[in-house]
Amino acid sequence: MFAKDIGIDLGTANVLIHVKGQGIVLNEPSVVAIDKNTNRVLAVGEEARKMVGRTPGNIVAIRPLKDGVIADFDVTEAMLKHFINKLNVKGFLSKPRILICCPTNITSVEQKAIREAAEKSGGKKIYLEEEPKVAAIGAGMDIFEPSGNMVVDIGGGTTDVAVLSMGDIVTSASIKMAGDNFDNEILSYVKKQYKLLIGERTSEDIKINIGTVFPNGRNEEMDIRGRDMVSGLPRTITVNSKEIEEALRESIHVIVQAAKNVLEKTPPELSADIIDRGVILTGGGALLHGIDQLLADELKVPVLVAEHPMDAVATGTGIMLENMDRIARRNFV
Repeated sequence: MFAKDIGIDLGTANVLIHVKGQGIVLNEPSVVAIDKNTNRVLAVGEEARKMVGRTPGNIVAIRPLKDGVIADFDVTEAMLKHFINKLNVKGFLSKPRILICCPTNITSVEQKAIREAAEKSGGKKIYLEEEPKVAAIGAGMDIFEPSGNMVVDIGGGTTDVAVLSMGDIVTSASIKMAGDNFDNEILSYVKKQYKLLIGERTSEDIKINIGTVFPNGRNEEMDIRGRDMVSGLPRTITVNSKEIEEALRESIHVIVQAAKNVLEKTPPELSADIIDRGVILTGGGALLHGIDQLLADELKVPVLVAEHPMDAVATGTGIMLENMDRIARRNFV
């Protein structure tokens, strides 16, 4: 039995793994729970996510990736090893080839760290590909034609904006402003406005259920519970969509600005193509209510959300795995 090729979307918020011939077989949060006293890994993925903000002193729930790159090497390695072993993709005597995605502007040191973590977790040959490129392929764009395609990939730690043509990136930007920042903005807003402390999970729920970034785009309310900063006791308040739009306004402006900067650096012929084809949004942030309308208004081009934005990068790795031998020749490591 031979090892299977696998594609990994190593995200700040989630890890998705695509096994050649099987599709996406794993989608779990990038969280690892560790016992500080013994340094033993207690839980990985969904099981560990349930522990965030709810653990006793000796157990910490760590997110080993920050802004799309490895912040804690050992924990990332343990997490990847756990996921790869769980999938049973190793052969009797062979190891799988692994294709991993990374943000566009990471340093060679950060690339080396990703490559080493994948090797140590059981990969034979490691190939790195840039995230927006893989996301565009996964979203169904034909980036190998001599025409312009633009993709905005809003993940958990980074937002990657890129214009692609002839199978490669023409202009791009990667900014550390994405889903996690939105959660923090909501958390800070509730703290400042209502003197109420809430956790990361609660702020993410607010973002998903009533959040919007388009003025007057949504009008919903939600009861949230947290700890009163004055009395120290639990308290319930009601927040609405308009407040969340206000809380997220500055963060979203940074993403809009990055998209504008990339368009300004794009050759005119490709700009003309983008007006025809529009911009594709991928990543979990693409699901944020009203973000497509806002970007369309600001950039003056059509903006479409990919069919399954969360899976776009992992789906793209799957398509690239089918052409692995071509990549291997081009990418000789």
